[in-house]
Amino acid sequence: MASGDKQSEDETLRATLAAVAPGTDLREGLERILRGRTGALIVLGNDKVVDAISTGGFELDVEFSAAGMRELAKMDGAIVCDEAVTRIIRAGVHLMPDYSIATQETGTRHRTADRVARQTGFPVVSVSQSMHIIALYVGDTRYVLENTGAILSRANQALATLERYKMRLDEVSGTLSALEIEDLVTVRDVAAVAQRLEMVLRIAKEIEDYVLVLGTDGRLLALQLDELVGGVDYERELVVRDYLPSGRRTRTTESVLAEIDALSAADLLDIASVARPLGLGGADNLDSAVSPRGYRLLAKVPRLPGSVVERLVEHFGTLQKLLAASIDDLQAVEGVGDTRARSVREGLSRLAESSILERYV
Repeated sequence: MASGDKQSEDETLRATLAAVAPGTDLREGLERILRGRTGALIVLGNDKVVDAISTGGFELDVEFSAAGMRELAKMDGAIVCDEAVTRIIRAGVHLMPDYSIATQETGTRHRTADRVARQTGFPVVSVSQSMHIIALYVGDTRYVLENTGAILSRANQALATLERYKMRLDEVSGTLSALEIEDLVTVRDVAAVAQRLEMVLRIAKEIEDYVLVLGTDGRLLALQLDELVGGVDYERELVVRDYLPSGRRTRTTESVLAEIDALSAADLLDIASVARPLGLGGADNLDSAVSPRGYRLLAKVPRLPGSVVERLVEHFGTLQKLLAASIDDLQAVEGVGDTRARSVREGLSRLAESSILERYV
């Protein structure tokens, strides 16, 4: 499968999971079918291809409701909804997909659902009467909906792991800030922060998937997640902008972050593998000294516009020159008047003092 097709299928699966999440009318209808111990086959979309493989049944074109779907599922045949799942188009339909489409499914209902999903491109939901499960078929993917309690348990475990990783990230990030002020940063220090940032975001992505599947049951989880990872994406971008070597500035921040995203789990545990996408060399360069441009520290100065940050970094070039700059030196930068110059000077001084105190006290 081409990468574009795989990405499109993943997006469709996420949209389908959101449509069947707890709190939605569709999920309520599916739960009613399960409780009634009947099966169902539901196509979430309608077009000429679906029409071509549909026989029998009857036209409805009525507003979707959980109770209505439950009653219609008592009959033999599939239910066809519109793509937005706002209307029930047909019911009691006999689906006859292309029998030559390969499938690993054995049961008649699941085999039909798999083939219809592959042939039409629309998600298909199969409710098994005997196995008492709800399965989604999206393209080549089969996804079985789990019990909400089991998902919540795993999500809470992941959240506890995220909290530990975020604490470690805060520690290495604070250490990096202190080292930046003392001009003692090495490649190892930068790669350690980039590594922790990526780890935190990967765990957060897993929890986001749980939140999606949990629907209304995942609201508290979503709030905790937002509180923990707020600003992490931005900090990751600032690290790259601070340390990407000048000779490699033709590479964009986005391309570097994409390379870090592409690292395998094993490579992410290796500091040298994390340093390479940053353009800082490999294992032999981990103890080499590097100097930041100042983006990370300037981002912590209150009420400092991004355009002014850019001009300050462009004018001074390195954080050390920024820290050594007087108010008059700062005023020489376009857009930095006396008031802003004093704000920057005082802000950097406070950050320098607090960072060093946190490291040594």
